[in-house]
Amino acid sequence: MADIVLVIHFLFVLFVIGSLPLIWAGSWMGLGFVRNRRFRFAHLAAILYVTAESLLGLIYPLTWLEDALRGTPTETGFIERWLHRILFYDLPGWVFLVAYVLFALLVVITFRFIPPQPRRSSR
Repeated sequence: MADIVLVIHFLFVLFVIGSLPLIWAGSWMGLGFVRNRRFRFAHLAAILYVTAESLLGLIYPLTWLEDALRGTPTETGFIERWLHRILFYDLPGWVFLVAYVLFALLVVITFRFIPPQPRRSSR
């Protein structure tokens, strides 16, 4: 079960990180789906949730669940843990907080310059 949670968590991270360059490239290529309101608001909500959790010093629920299923204590966040495992490099927690905040700002700025489609009237 812990591996399933890990895969779901990885897919969530991929959605949060991968959607921004996808939106930029899709806009440049004229692909309409990058202006889909549900997609864009889901993406914005996802990064704002991650940023808020980080600002409040909370552990992400999927990180907690994976650790609980593995029987290991939760000491670091998902990104910190896997960045260390992949790159063998430790960074202080504030670096991740700054990265989350800056990424959230990029998503908000993207909303301004590549807005989602306006809501259709229901007439």
